Amino acid sequence: MEDIDLIINEAADSMTKAIKHLEKELLKIRAGRANPANLEGVMVEYYGSMTPISQVANIATPDARTLSVQPWEKAMIPELEKAILNANLGLNPQNNGEMIIINIPPLTEERRRELVKRAKAEGEDAKISIRNSRKDANDMLKDLDGISEDLVKDAEDRVQSVTNKNVARVDEIISHKEADIMKV
Repeated sequence: MEDIDLIINEAADSMTKAIKHLEKELLKIRAGRANPANLEGVMVEYYGSMTPISQVANIATPDARTLSVQPWEKAMIPELEKAILNANLGLNPQNNGEMIIINIPPLTEERRRELVKRAKAEGEDAKISIRNSRKDANDMLKDLDGISEDLVKDAEDRVQSVTNKNVARVDEIISHKEADIMKV
């Protein structure tokens, strides 16, 4: 029984990690408002190595439609601009000599639909990860020695219950993000 609980808890932890990863990825999908997380995946060359932008500059949101990137070294401004452009985020950085200012354009209907598709794709990836965790747990349950088929069947039902809860949570997160993106 202890082994069964351990396997189910491992599967639940793995599924929770998939949901946390989904939430982190959805932060990168902008909904038309400025958010420092919009620049989270941007890497800039800093003294010969690729470094996350947040480690070489301070990123702030002076208002709902503007991001400001204040580098710790003024010499980094051209590198930061290049990195933001190369990240292919659809953002156009402007340099005022002191910092980089990025105006977040309002989203078009077409762009909103693209973002919703991307969010749904991330949701599908999370569901696949959850189902893989379920499969791994069920395989481990079947490999246990000296346990009756009834106990294995009950444990598989518990794993399926945890899976269903997590898949429903993914659907809830995605529908919330879709509503957020489509809101003008």
